[in-house]
Amino acid sequence: MTTRQEREREFHDRAFGEGTRKSADRFYSIERRSKDFYLEQLSRQCQDEDVLEYGCGPGSAAFFVAEHGARVTGIDISPVAIETATEEGVARGLEDRLRFEVMDAEKLGFDDDSFGIVCGTGILHHLDLDRAYSEIARVLRPGGHAIFVEPLGHNPAINFYRRRTPHLRTEDEHPLLISDLEHASRYFGGVGSHFFHLFTLLAVPARSRSRFDGLVTLLGRLDDALFRFVPQSRRHAWLVTLILSDPQPSVAAIQARDG
Repeated sequence: MTTRQEREREFHDRAFGEGTRKSADRFYSIERRSKDFYLEQLSRQCQDEDVLEYGCGPGSAAFFVAEHGARVTGIDISPVAIETATEEGVARGLEDRLRFEVMDAEKLGFDDDSFGIVCGTGILHHLDLDRAYSEIARVLRPGGHAIFVEPLGHNPAINFYRRRTPHLRTEDEHPLLISDLEHASRYFGGVGSHFFHLFTLLAVPARSRSRFDGLVTLLGRLDDALFRFVPQSRRHAWLVTLILSDPQPSVAAIQARDG
């Protein structure tokens, strides 16, 4: 395990065990639109499928897809996350469809073509993308899909907040850039991006008010219109859902995996 990975493990052990990121929860109060889209994509494809989830912390989709008929393997670099996820799986009576393992996402311990779906929320931006894309392409079966929700790193206001709250993130994480999304085409024949949350962020201060849900819905529709008619605005979104298909085990991918 590298020093970078040790830092990630220690940070997430503490975050999962002590709840050190609770102060960021207010921002996740407005993510309904992106979360619903993500879960919809998974539910449409996961029935009787082998699914690999990257990252098994709070909000994990492993339980959702298991309840929708998938066989799920969840991995995380944090032993605390794995222990917590395993206990929740047992409590939900899903242990026959779930297994969780401590594993390095950049060097998976699975055979080629092992999964029909690979998914995760807020994980790729903690990884070396060449290694991560390479491993996802390797374990994904032909015809399968990888679906990830990730933060973007172009919005100046969001980046200002990130600089002011370094204790809420690891020193090695790197919110994705548009070039990182485009880079996925080295490993996948199909790369789709769906952008979420710009105007919606304005609703965060109103999260305790009675009309909060309606405000989030309205601002979400404004986001949809903006991203549709002004494509250059997409880079300033908070989150992107990345859908990858047609894995290409290129020479570059093999070199990234073995190098």
